[in-house]
Amino acid sequence: MINTGEILETLRMIDREKLDVRTITMGISLLDCVCDDERRLASRIFHRIATRAEHLVQVGEEIERDFGVPIVNKRISVTPVALIAGAVRDPLPIARALDRAARETGVNFIGGYSALVQKGMTEADRRLINSLPQALSETDFLCGSVNVATTRAGIDMDAVKLLGESIVALAEKTGEQGGLGCAKLVVFANAVEDNPFMAGAFHGPGEGDCAINVGVSGPGTVKRALEKVKGEPFDVVAETVKRTAFRVTRIGQLVAREAARRLNAPFGIVDLSLAPTPTVGDSVAHILEEMGLEKCGTHGSTAALALLNDAVKKGGVMASSHVGGLSGAFIPLSEDIGMIEAAKAGALTLDKLEAMTCVCSVGLDMIAVPGDTPPSTISAILADEAAIGVVNNKTTAVRIIPVPGKKVGDVVEFGGLLGHAPVIPVHPFSSEAFIARGGRIPAPMHSLRN
Repeated sequence: MINTGEILETLRMIDREKLDVRTITMGISLLDCVCDDERRLASRIFHRIATRAEHLVQVGEEIERDFGVPIVNKRISVTPVALIAGAVRDPLPIARALDRAARETGVNFIGGYSALVQKGMTEADRRLINSLPQALSETDFLCGSVNVATTRAGIDMDAVKLLGESIVALAEKTGEQGGLGCAKLVVFANAVEDNPFMAGAFHGPGEGDCAINVGVSGPGTVKRALEKVKGEPFDVVAETVKRTAFRVTRIGQLVAREAARRLNAPFGIVDLSLAPTPTVGDSVAHILEEMGLEKCGTHGSTAALALLNDAVKKGGVMASSHVGGLSGAFIPLSEDIGMIEAAKAGALTLDKLEAMTCVCSVGLDMIAVPGDTPPSTISAILADEAAIGVVNNKTTAVRIIPVPGKKVGDVVEFGGLLGHAPVIPVHPFSSEAFIARGGRIPAPMHSLRN
């Protein structure tokens, strides 16, 4: 039973501490849509999504009203498109069909314009990667991702090279919006199949026909809880975060089960990631500063983030029978007001962010760099982050935006949940010859676990 005190506590968390359910994401398998005719395949995909997700937004809004819990986004993820597009020559009609389906159903985003190329690329994979600049610049709701590495397979450096070039081309195609198209593309190592968060969401081949995945968030709730234990030892800090993560995740579990029931779809997972926003009071960086750091990015930031990430996971797994996705703490530069402040102050650099990704939920997220950054440098950043994921057997990712016409110190405005970001420097020395080698960086020794 939920007692009155718990109900009042939840209402306070929602009203004063920015607690929300960040997304209800319906995962939909498109494997039964496969055919060798581009138009027929696109038509099948559109009708499959429009039918299955017809009531997704309506149900999300009803749950908001019935339970008083804000649900920020309603989203769809689908089978990685490269897996179903092998028999067609051009994946762009699929991209347009996905975007039309998102518009028809009223969701905020649709993810799954994706490829899994950690050990090599098929022709379908290569065509999809080459189409990314056009597909993501011409569509409004479509998001894409590419998994270039796993701990078991190593890193596909040929794919890494192609993606560096695609990211620069995509930035140029959306230059009038500050390279915004790059915010819709994530490059992964060890991607998970049930991630509800964009831009990296896709419905993995190991998933069923349909699933409801929910992502919760609550950086403001965690920070407010830590304000009450100021100066206490780290044991107390960890316990406080665990208890708070438990309460936050219980709300996600409730929303997920109710959404699954009303939509007649299986409940998938609750992703208990702390996902910040540019709103004051909703920052992961401010949680780290509440632990005693003058500014996020200074010495001690990686240790503080490691504690936070671990405590969030420990608290969340006790609150839901199915925790999945990424589940930890995001550190997106443009979407976290504390991160933005730290970068402007010079406390947070690309190298420090890379170090922090060793212990955070994902990786380098929404990083704005100068528009004249060479594709080989972008590729090298992707490779560095993939190496962290492969060696540490964790999910890592990069969402990087070379902003056309901008230089270090400029600020680019993306708007909404994407916020704004200071353009931060990259190293001036070339990685061209390194990236030109191609091939595959082998898996580490500890990949041989069985």
